[in-house]
Amino acid sequence: MNGAESLVRTLVHGGVDVCFTNPGTSEMHFVAALDRVEGMRCVLGLFEGVVTGAADGYFRMKRTPASTLLHLGPGLANGLANLHNAKKANSGIVNIVGQHATYHIDYNAPLTSDIEGLARPMSSWVRTSPDATSVARDGAAAIAAAKSTPPQIATLILPADTAWNEADGIAEVPADQQRPSYSPQAVETAARVLRSGEPTLLLLSGGALTERGLALAARIAGKTGCRVMGQTYNPRMARGRGRYSIERVPYVVEAALPILKDFRHIVLVEAMDPVAFFAYPDKPSLLKPEGCEAHRMTDAGDNSEGALEALAGALGAKASDVPPQTLVDIAKPSGALTLDNIAQAIAVAIPENAIVIDESITSGRGFFPPTAAAAPHDWLQNMGGSIGFSPPVAVGAAVACPDRKVICLVGDGSAMYTLQALWTQARENLDVTTVVFANRKYQILRGEFDGVGAGEPGKRAQDMLTLDRPDLDWVSLAKGMGVPGRAVTTADELNAALDAGVRGSGPSLIEVRM
Repeated sequence: MNGAESLVRTLVHGGVDVCFTNPGTSEMHFVAALDRVEGMRCVLGLFEGVVTGAADGYFRMKRTPASTLLHLGPGLANGLANLHNAKKANSGIVNIVGQHATYHIDYNAPLTSDIEGLARPMSSWVRTSPDATSVARDGAAAIAAAKSTPPQIATLILPADTAWNEADGIAEVPADQQRPSYSPQAVETAARVLRSGEPTLLLLSGGALTERGLALAARIAGKTGCRVMGQTYNPRMARGRGRYSIERVPYVVEAALPILKDFRHIVLVEAMDPVAFFAYPDKPSLLKPEGCEAHRMTDAGDNSEGALEALAGALGAKASDVPPQTLVDIAKPSGALTLDNIAQAIAVAIPENAIVIDESITSGRGFFPPTAAAAPHDWLQNMGGSIGFSPPVAVGAAVACPDRKVICLVGDGSAMYTLQALWTQARENLDVTTVVFANRKYQILRGEFDGVGAGEPGKRAQDMLTLDRPDLDWVSLAKGMGVPGRAVTTADELNAALDAGVRGSGPSLIEVRM
């Protein structure tokens, strides 16, 4: 058994049985080991950002890490943007990055780089295996790091000679001794704040946004009169009929400030203190009002459901305290396309137990109220803000949950970053319906141009914010990747396209021409 095979067998033995790959020469012995060893599913991505984003989506839905296979420093660098998003979402990933043979590095061949230096900003655990007999043990440590509390991104660098030289065998993954818990003192502090009667916001993210976590938050709100909201962006949120519907802190500073202005306390349940996405002249960075005190009840990796249950118990909050919620009526829209009737069409189309990957950015800001009345589903968002997130995450979610329909909502500018994800969806026959909002511009940047007070954009500025001359043809682009597509220009056409996408199996794409 060589080092590469010892690592693959250790990964499979440790419960890491999916590898999203984009290999090169230095990884060929690892590729050969993947071919020989049973139990590992290998999914090829044509760009490393697809590979790393897919690993993020896989973890968010499966709650167990996948591995990636990346080629040297440049391959890792190509995947860093979606590793940034994964890190912000606390996703566990095991990256395997090839390296030149140990004796070859000193010759400074063209692909030589500081791989550890590239890895560290987006990885909590980084190690280079020194020899073949260390590879399995290092792989087991990487798995343990990825599965830790909170989960981590672990990057193991594999020099080519450590992959082809003889190894000892597989290694056992250390048992995780940490069980997610919470601080009883922090729960008591939160209870004391909520009993005070002062205006209080219960701000949720992460593991608090499960169906049970939301139900417990509803009891607490019903008992105390506090308001419950989610962060602007969240790794995963249970939504739809029968689930407690909450609003999120708005992205736009001018919209967030009036909503938060009267709170005297914010109880943070895995959430961050409300902060503006960017700095703007003459606008605050912190969105909470002056004098508002934040109280952290749980952090990432804590048992937030358990903490909310303890908080409900301390307050005497029961299911009978929850008032009925009135949701927006949804029906298939008709007529010209507007943001409102696009939201209605999507809300009607979401099937039971769907997974929605949301990178609609400007087009999707109004999607939350109507989709609260859709069939029960999970909603995933971009935690790190690096665009090109949703098509790869849709790949990983579909691999993790092959029995669930995945709906990917993405703007045309964002989708161009990781267009290659469509090819992987076609090759793997993944059940993903991608909805591209083709407004022919970086609409988010046009708003930001105004938001930072940069003035009125002139011709050269406009050229940097628009996606025309030529227009992107998403139906043709999808066809070139092996995915059937159709363009829609009316609400009725959108209804029909969504119905077909949801009823069918395998990948499809809808270009919504705004």
